[in-house]
Amino acid sequence: MAIVRFFRGALLLGVAEAEEDQPLVEVAEKAGVEIPTNCTSGNCGTCLVRLKSGEIDYPDPLPPGLDKSLVEDGGVLSCCMQAAGVCDIDVIPPL
Repeated sequence: MAIVRFFRGALLLGVAEAEEDQPLVEVAEKAGVEIPTNCTSGNCGTCLVRLKSGEIDYPDPLPPGLDKSLVEDGGVLSCCMQAAGVCDIDVIPPL
């Protein structure tokens, strides 16, 4: 299991424990943090957040809603990606 902390910039919004294979958006919900979603399959990018620290399991190939440059900026599609350990997530996506 992983611990995920959710931030808006420097403001801590909530903390929750992630179950195995649980998408970040569901972990956020447990922490009382709302992340908008639309397709829930990694296509639209509505759920894009930013990894501040820690590790995320990125699928190979990347889903259509994410590209290499977004990943380099910490981009994570919270609807279909999971924490690989303790991590900090900023709900403000990379620009």
